[in-house]
Amino acid sequence: MCMMIRIITLVLLALPVLFVLSAVLGRALLIVPTILLVTIYSWVWLRFRPTQFVVHQDMLEVIWPLKQRRISRDSISDVRIVHGRDLKPQVGWALRVGAGGLWGGFGWLWTQRRGIVQMYISRINDLVWIERTAGRPWLISPERPQEFVQALSRSQSAATKPAILPDDPDSLAPR
Repeated sequence: MCMMIRIITLVLLALPVLFVLSAVLGRALLIVPTILLVTIYSWVWLRFRPTQFVVHQDMLEVIWPLKQRRISRDSISDVRIVHGRDLKPQVGWALRVGAGGLWGGFGWLWTQRRGIVQMYISRINDLVWIERTAGRPWLISPERPQEFVQALSRSQSAATKPAILPDDPDSLAPR
């Protein structure tokens, strides 16, 4: 995660703790919002935030704790690194639809010039743009974007082992 998203995440994770402490100190009504927040946070963690991007010879596999999605490499026409500052000129104004702030931004990104983009990011720089021949483009933040782009850009006829690239929030490598 980039520092900005890390700070937002820490602040948001403190909310349920503060609500529980307030409930223990006499504001019992805060238990309901606490349960709601923990439910939403769990849902974001399990269904919105991908844990791995796996590049296979014939597909890109995106894995979440409770689901997975496969994108055929035949449907990928271009993959490149995009920096946050360069994104606005390419897509115009944008509006996130989905989860945002907690561990990153996940879901759809409605853009003025490109329409809806699938977005799964945990930082604001070194993003990977995946252009597709059929379907929406994807904007993601794999842990090692250069390696990811190289692995996904390789010829489909090249026999390579799958490259497992975890999403940035659980990265062990410092950025």
